[in-house]
Amino acid sequence: MQFKNIEKIHEGKYLTRYDIQYQTETGRTKTYEIISRKHNITSFEQLHDSHIDAVVMILHDSTGQKILLNHEFRMAPGEWAYNFPAGLIDAGEDPAQAATRELFEETGLKLDKIDDIWKESYSAIGFCDEKTVVVTGTASGEFLPSNSDVEEIHAAWYTKEQVRELLKTHRFASRTQCYCKLWAKE
Repeated sequence: MQFKNIEKIHEGKYLTRYDIQYQTETGRTKTYEIISRKHNITSFEQLHDSHIDAVVMILHDSTGQKILLNHEFRMAPGEWAYNFPAGLIDAGEDPAQAATRELFEETGLKLDKIDDIWKESYSAIGFCDEKTVVVTGTASGEFLPSNSDVEEIHAAWYTKEQVRELLKTHRFASRTQCYCKLWAKE
């Protein structure tokens, strides 16, 4: 693959759409459509810079027997889906700070302990350059409604048995589905 150029197609408030022109190994010229949280990409190197956009939280209760899931309405597919709590990292925040803030905003819970912060990964590698980090740990407290008037989220703790049943009948975000399938395995 040989990069030729990148052209901004549309800039929205949160996402920008680009066309990337490149040449394949066989000499064919192709255009690849992407979206990005970056508003001014002009070079190939900027596609894979070190900026981390968001945090995803895989959290258990203090016993380790329950996992935290959000059941939320997502506009892109136009339906409710199960997902881990997640959100954008604000300017000046590190992943731990963003996880603490986002967890409270979405669920009302307190992040008690961080066990690990994974190396960054891509959210939707087929069409987006967004990078996230996963924060694992434990949380506690009383559930509160999301403090955002633009998000519809119902958070709850689920046992392995409950997760196995949800996986049979409900839609999940893919990363959440993968982890839950492995975690809830009999």
